Amino acid sequence: MELRSDGVIHLIWEPKVRIEIEDAQAAMAAVNEIAGDQTYPMLVDMATTEDVTRAARSVFSIPCAADRIALLGASPVDRIIANFFLGVHIPPCPTRFFTSRTESMKWLQAEN
Repeated sequence: MELRSDGVIHLIWEPKVRIEIEDAQAAMAAVNEIAGDQTYPMLVDMATTEDVTRAARSVFSIPCAADRIALLGASPVDRIIANFFLGVHIPPCPTRFFTSRTESMKWLQAEN
């Protein structure tokens, strides 16, 4: 995870990862630490994520230093995971799923 020079927090999940509650909590703590007392848009590269547990999904519903989130995936499974999260949980900020990095960055930067 990093705060890029363009002001976007970038989180990249490892391929085929199963995101557990501890992973989600660590990711959100890292976002808050990187951001300090600011908020930033966040790009979450979740391409080929295998699964997100129910407990982890609940962590992602808690507000953090991300003020909008673009979920970037590459496969139908990624879309299903993202749509399930977005359908079941109320995201803490505007959140959208993309398969295009260019489109996701346009959306994140248009909101600035």
